[in-house]
Amino acid sequence: MKVVILAGGFGTRLAEYTNTIPKPMVKIGDEPILSHIIRIFKSYNFNDFIVAAGYKKEIIIDYYKNSKEFKNLKIVDTGEKTMTGGRILRLKSLIKDKENFFMTYGDGLCDVNLNELVKFHMKHKKIATVTAVHPPVRFGELEINEEKVIKFEEKSQAKVGWINGGFFILNTKVFDYIKDDNILFEREPLEKLVNNENLMAFKHEGFWKCMDNLRDKIELDKMFKNNQLLWKK
Repeated sequence: MKVVILAGGFGTRLAEYTNTIPKPMVKIGDEPILSHIIRIFKSYNFNDFIVAAGYKKEIIIDYYKNSKEFKNLKIVDTGEKTMTGGRILRLKSLIKDKENFFMTYGDGLCDVNLNELVKFHMKHKKIATVTAVHPPVRFGELEINEEKVIKFEEKSQAKVGWINGGFFILNTKVFDYIKDDNILFEREPLEKLVNNENLMAFKHEGFWKCMDNLRDKIELDKMFKNNQLLWKK
């Protein structure tokens, strides 16, 4: 199963670093967070990666071009100003029709059991499965009835419940929900999937951390320094 990693945004909330490098190349310890994310999937023997690059893409390309560990890495220019949905749509030709694929963001670490996530997705046979995690409340909030997502609200400041933790499994039917480069995946596509009862939630109670800002980066660096790599299998 292919693994799509969105790595093309400007990362403005981490401008201390992203003025010069793309956010997925910001280091946790001595390596880019992107490498840590890739290893999460590799630890479950998912080894076919597509990195949807954009902003400062040449830095990602240059870093991985001679890597032996990350040789199964296809870095695709999906445009500097393309939104998350548009980046996914631009990869349509690289994924076989009716195929399922992973999709996650280039700034999130998690110890989700990917084999169990796949089983869950295959069992429900819906277009999309999102890994639901517990917040900080600054991310898109999910309202879940048993295992079915019944509401998706982006960056709600309301009650703390479940949020979009990335680590999706998507079927290629998802491309029908994305019109063009200007579509945020977290808005219209996910909302339509919810309305069509085609978005399921895999509830993850374990570790999850998004490097959204400098405070998050410092926390992850501290974990690395103390050898608390909670995202590792």
